[in-house]
Amino acid sequence: MAPVDAAAATEKHRSTSKKAVAKKAVAQRSAQKATPTKKAQRQAARVSPRKTTAVARKKATELTTVSAKRRVSDSVVRVATPVIDHGSVGAQLGLHKADDPLDLNSSVALVVDQQTNEVLLSKNDSAVLPVASLTKLMTGLVVADAHLDMNEMITITQDDVDTLKGSRSRLMVGTTLTRGELMHLALMSSENRAAHALGRTYPGGLNEFVRLMNRKATELGMRDTRYVEPTGLSSDNRSSARDLALLVSAAYQRPILRDLSTSPGYEVDLGRRTLQYNNSNRLVKSPDWDIGLQKTGYISEAGRCLVMQAKIAGRQLIMVFLDATGKLGRIQDAERVRRWVELHSDRVTASHRPQG
Repeated sequence: MAPVDAAAATEKHRSTSKKAVAKKAVAQRSAQKATPTKKAQRQAARVSPRKTTAVARKKATELTTVSAKRRVSDSVVRVATPVIDHGSVGAQLGLHKADDPLDLNSSVALVVDQQTNEVLLSKNDSAVLPVASLTKLMTGLVVADAHLDMNEMITITQDDVDTLKGSRSRLMVGTTLTRGELMHLALMSSENRAAHALGRTYPGGLNEFVRLMNRKATELGMRDTRYVEPTGLSSDNRSSARDLALLVSAAYQRPILRDLSTSPGYEVDLGRRTLQYNNSNRLVKSPDWDIGLQKTGYISEAGRCLVMQAKIAGRQLIMVFLDATGKLGRIQDAERVRRWVELHSDRVTASHRPQG
């Protein structure tokens, strides 16, 4: 049995040695693959640090250029000229193409001396257009002339919620204010629910109120004017600059309308909270202006509108601006007219007005 065991041991030793040799060969081949050849080392040595740095700088420059181009592109988009809303009726009629000496933003304008009826500036003053919240000036006039109790409490209801334009209001359904407070908010801040509540609670109801609005327009000689509701949200409320000048002149005769429309701001106490309302016309706070009555308006069909009675260069003037482009368009037009009148107060006559 001893010779047999010795042979087996010898065979086992030979097998183990072969496996070790094979493992060593595999390890050597792997090391050769991982280690660069002399040729590769020589090629790598030829690449100088300067060249490597130059390549890195080139890549960095390319990335910087791409980023800069993107920033420039973004900035161009941000400062692009504002898109003019061509959805207004005035724009559709081509009224903005009419020339005027002041290059006004408004497609319709009229400036009249309140005392002499002299027309200082006119642009498309007979065009009949939607008048937006300028409507509220007639709403206030009808309420004021009815001599209703201004201390009577009125509650905002679901009927006062805007279903035409979906405009928002801070006067929640259930809010109760006096008629005088609702008048204040309607004329000063153009509060739609306040204006609607004034018409809805008028003796005889909303239909009667709208009928009286149109009757008042007829009495004032506003032949181009038609009202269908008291807020101005409907584009079917229409008038011309000539008619609106008559409305401003009549409204100016009512002290309550002068006071409420030119109030800079008003706080509404709702018990649990207080709401701060500001005038929708920032010119009332300007020391450069002496405004006796004003009203702003805006819906897309009407553009931005403004009517004012103001004292300029010693003259009581009525100004009407309809369908102005841009958020500041109507304010800029008023400023241009004021400076123009101040500079040429002794020469501004009807003969200078453009035709249109």
